[in-house]
Order: sequence, then C-alpha cells, then structure tokens
Amino acid sequence: MFGNRVYLRHSTVRKDGKTHRYWRLVRSIRRNGKVVQETVAQLGELDAEGRLRAEALARRITGRADQYELFEQRPGPERTISVCLDRVRLERVRRFGDVWLCWTLWRALGLDRLCAELMPVGREEVPWPMVAAVLVMARLCEPSSELHIAEDFYRTTALEDMLELPSEQINDDRLYRALDRLLPHKRAIEEHLQKRLGELFALEYDLLLYDVTSTFFEGLAEGNPQAKRGHSRDHRPDCKQVCIALVVTREGVPLSYEVFDGNRVDVTTVEEIVGAMEARFGLADRVWVMDRGMMSRKNIAWLQKTGRNTCSGLRDRRSSAGASRSRTRAAGRRCVRVSRRSLPVTGPRPSSCASSAERRQKEKSMHERFALRIEEGLGRLARRIHKARRILDRGPSSDRSAGSCSVTHGQPPVTSPSSLRTRLDPQAYAWTGPSDPNGRTSRALPRVATCSAPT
Repeated sequence: MFGNRVYLRHSTVRKDGKTHRYWRLVRSIRRNGKVVQETVAQLGELDAEGRLRAEALARRITGRADQYELFEQRPGPERTISVCLDRVRLERVRRFGDVWLCWTLWRALGLDRLCAELMPVGREEVPWPMVAAVLVMARLCEPSSELHIAEDFYRTTALEDMLELPSEQINDDRLYRALDRLLPHKRAIEEHLQKRLGELFALEYDLLLYDVTSTFFEGLAEGNPQAKRGHSRDHRPDCKQVCIALVVTREGVPLSYEVFDGNRVDVTTVEEIVGAMEARFGLADRVWVMDRGMMSRKNIAWLQKTGRNTCSGLRDRRSSAGASRSRTRAAGRRCVRVSRRSLPVTGPRPSSCASSAERRQKEKSMHERFALRIEEGLGRLARRIHKARRILDRGPSSDRSAGSCSVTHGQPPVTSPSSLRTRLDPQAYAWTGPSDPNGRTSRALPRVATCSAPT
C-alpha cells in the first residue's frame, strides 16, 4: 500500500560551528504493524534547483511521471532560472491602506455628495469634488504643501487607481484653484460636518475651547490684505502673518475657524467668536475655556453681563488674604489650592481661583531665565565694547546689538537701530547688585549702554 509512495526529507547536522542540511529520498513501508520510512537514496546537500530535480526523480521512481489521475491536468514543461537576490528590487511601491481608509471616511461623512451639490460638474477636465477629496486625504495622511502633493504624494499612493484619475492631471495649479472653489462654501461644510459628526458620535456643545494661533508667509504677501506683521508665535517677526482662531469641543472635534488680520490682538476676538458660535448653537448653559491672553476687564464684564460661564487664567498677583473660602485638592502627587475670592477684574461676582506650588515655581523659573538671558546679552555687549580700540560716539555694531537685545528679551522695540543714540560709560563695566534671599549675587549692569530714541 505504501511501497509506491516516495517523499523528499532532510536532516540537519551541526559540524564545526556550521549547519548542514542533508536531503534523502524515503518511502513508507509497514513493519510489524507499524508504518516507518525507509531511505531509498542519499542526495546530500541540495540547492533549490537540486531539490526540484530530486522531486522529479521521486515521481519517476513511483511511476507518476507519465500517469495522472482523473481530471488532473498535465503540467507544462518545467523551466528553472537562476536569480541574483542582491539585484532584486521593488519599483513603484505605492501606499494603499491609509488612503483607502481616508476615501472610506470621506464617503461615510457624505462629503462626496455635499461637494457634488456645492460644486456641480462644469467644463473642467477634473471634477472639483474629486480634487477636494485628494486635498483632504493628503492633509490627513501626509500634511504638506500642494506642490508636494502634486509632485510626490499622489504618485506614491494608490489614489490613481482608486479614483481613476491619472497623476498627470494632478498639478499644483489645479490644487490651488480647488481651494479657491471651496472657500465660499466654508459655512455649509462646517454645518454639514457638525450635523454628521453629531449623528455618529453624539457630540455635546456644553463646553467649548477657544484659542488663536498664527501662520507666517515668506515674501511680501502683497496679494493678501490680511497678511500683516504682529505678535509671531513662530518667532518670525520679520514675516507677515495671519491669525487663525479655532473652536473645538471637549473631545477635540473642530467646529469652526476664522482668519483674522496678522496684527489682530487675541483679546479683541472674543466677542466676535462667542457671538458667532451662539448664533449657530443657541444660547445654552455653556462653558467657554480660554487662556489668559483672551481675558481683559472689558471681556469679563461683557461675559458676565449675559451670564456666560468661563474658565480661563487670570494674572492675579495678589496674596490670598482676600480669599473668602479656601481648600486644598490633592490629585495624586499634585496639590492644587482652590480659593473663592472677588478679584478686581471680575467685580463683585466671586470666582474660583486655582493655584499650585508647581505653577508658581514654573513662573518663577521663566522670569529668572528671561532675566539671565538679558544679563548675558548685556555682558557680551560690554565685553565687545571693552575690547574695542577706540570708543565711537555712534557705531552701527553697538546700535544693532542694543536694539537686538531689547527686542529679543521683550523690551519696547525701537523703530530702527540707526535711530539709537548710544552713550558709553567706560567706568561702568563692573558687575554690581544686591544678593537675593537664596544667597546668590544677582548680576546687573547699571550703566553699560544707555539707549534712547530721538524725540
């Protein structure tokens, strides 16, 4: 029964620190009521081609080379080739998983139908809803510029096959024009997403978080009237910028955004944003969470006048002597002191004020770090002046250094370094100053360079 069946088996032997694999042909036979394998031929070490020949030999031994079972197809002529593995490479590998997920989410949110209604098909070669989908998927998978999307991202993904849109039709000009097409429909898209996300995730709007950031432009940006110079959060005061205000829910889902002029101060945007959100979501018992940059006496009075609830930071440097009620909350290793007091900015309405030793220590460290930077900058300026061969009544190098020091460390900026009048005192190069309570001598430079702008 088993005599005609021949198999290819191998055994592994370790010798002199090397592993050897020896192959043999075996057949199954029955001995004393047990099935055992008997070696027919020892083949030694074989490569892939040798193993294929051994299998062909086994078929010839068992007579299976020319006889086939019913409905069994005859194989074609066998051909073996040699491949150099070190020369094998993959070409045009394309991403599929992330873009497929984005395309599924795009349709699940109904954005394909919405864009088709807002931007009906016209004479354009590529439908605008399709270009908008490419922009959104690229923003989610690999945030980058429109030029990078056209030249690199789209060609390295499976979007060309999924959308049936050739890569030659995706260029930066078409992507930029799609943004212009989408902008007039900003309000409709936000309302659609609010409704759809509310159905999927049951969002609540009882607590909204609001903040403002900025983004800058390289170049003059003369075509954008909102691009202006202002407080740069990117540490690029030399570039024009715009301010972007964003409102999100407690889960972090964005509800709306607004673009303001680059020189717009955060505190002046509160009334406009709060009013716009309440016009869309109604007047409810909602809590607005903002940072202390949004708070001013005028804003607090306006929020309290209509009974709006806020949670924000305040610059209250007074002691806790005026607290009417105080208690301590411990959360793990952090201890927060919560007191209820009437602050000057909040009026007679009591407010809950939270403070912690960690926060006070952090602010103290920040002030010390800024003071140390100013001292080091003035020290470098003093050493440069001391090494100079002659004292100039007006030197462009010292003007630039003094102006840079004042602007970098938060001092009132000067219109131009050349408008400074610098008076240098050769006798004022010594470091003097009182000692702080910790015993460290504070270094101060009382009269190294006195700068003033002309009247």
